Amino acid sequence: MKQAIIAGKGKLYVEEAPEPTPEPGKVLISPKYIGICGSDLHYYADGQVGMSVVREPLVPGHEISAVTDEDVVLDGKTVKAGTPVAIHPATWGDPVQGLEDKPELWPNGRYLGSAMYMPHEQGGMTQKMLVRPDMLRVVPMGVSLEAAALAEPLGVGLHAIRLTDGVEGKKVLVSGAGPIGLLAAGAAIALGAASVDVSDVLPEPLEIAKRLGVAKVFNVSQESLPDSSYDMVLECSGAAPAINAAFKAAALGATIVQVGMMVNRDASLNLSPVNGKEITYIGSFRFYDEFDEALELLAKNPKLSEVITGTFPVDQVVEAFEVAHDPSKSAKILIAM
Repeated sequence: MKQAIIAGKGKLYVEEAPEPTPEPGKVLISPKYIGICGSDLHYYADGQVGMSVVREPLVPGHEISAVTDEDVVLDGKTVKAGTPVAIHPATWGDPVQGLEDKPELWPNGRYLGSAMYMPHEQGGMTQKMLVRPDMLRVVPMGVSLEAAALAEPLGVGLHAIRLTDGVEGKKVLVSGAGPIGLLAAGAAIALGAASVDVSDVLPEPLEIAKRLGVAKVFNVSQESLPDSSYDMVLECSGAAPAINAAFKAAALGATIVQVGMMVNRDASLNLSPVNGKEITYIGSFRFYDEFDEALELLAKNPKLSEVITGTFPVDQVVEAFEVAHDPSKSAKILIAM
C-alpha cells in the first residue's frame, strides 16, 4: 500500500508499506480523502509544530474520511464493510478533576498525525489503517466522502461557538479566512447569526467567503474594520495585528473567541478594550463532541464544501502541500488515497 511520509524539515515523499496486521480492539479502514491542515504544513516546512518535532517517519493527516474494510458493531448496530465513515482523530488523555466535560484539555492525549510523543501517532495519508471502533462516525446520507473530510476543521469552528452562549441573532465577525475561519463563518450562518462578516489580508479566500453567503468581507490590507461593531468575534488567524483589530472591532460587552493558534512567544497586543468594553476573551482548543454535529451540519449545508479548492492523488502529495501552503491559491486541499 501507498502512504505519505514526512521524515523531517522539507522531507515529504510517498512510500510502499505493508498493510497493517490485525489487532484486537481495532478495525481496518481504507482512508479515501484526507485534508491538509496547517499542522501538516508546519511538519513539512519546519519539521515541527511548536514542541512537537518529527523524530521518526510520520504519516500526516487527521482530517480523514474512509470506508470500513470489515463489519463493525457501533452503538449496538452492525455497520457493514464498505460503509463511508469519518474518523474522530482524538484519544483523550488523563482525566482532570473539574474538567470532566473538557477532555480535549486532558494531558497525555493523542491525536492522529502528531509527532508530540514517541512513537509518533501515525495519521491518515495511507491506503489502509487500523483505528478503534469508537473513532468511527458513519457519514450521513447526502454527504460525500470529500465533504466528510471537513468534519474535523468544521468541528473546531463549532467548538469555538459552543464555548459561548451561541451566535443566534448576533452580529459576528470571523477574523481570518483560512479553512477553519471559512467553515466557522459557514457554521455561524447556519446557526442563525444575524449577520456574518469575514476579514482577511488576501482577496482570494474572501471570494470563497462570499460564496458561503457572508454579509460582507473586509480586505484589511486595504481597509479597516468598523469600530465597536460586533457582538462576537471568532479570531481564526492567530496573528497579533488581527487580534488587535478584533479588540477594536468588538462591541461593548462583546465576546472574542481565540480560535487561531498563536506562536508561543511574546507579542505586542493592545488589551485596553478588554476593560473599557468589558469584553469576554475565550481561548478555544480543537473540539470535544462537535465532530458529530459537524457531520450533521455538512448534511444540511452542502455549500460548506465550497471550502474545498483542490484534490490531489497521493502520488502528487508534494505538489499538493505546496499549493496548500499558498492561501492565494487554495483553501482546503484534499489528498485522495
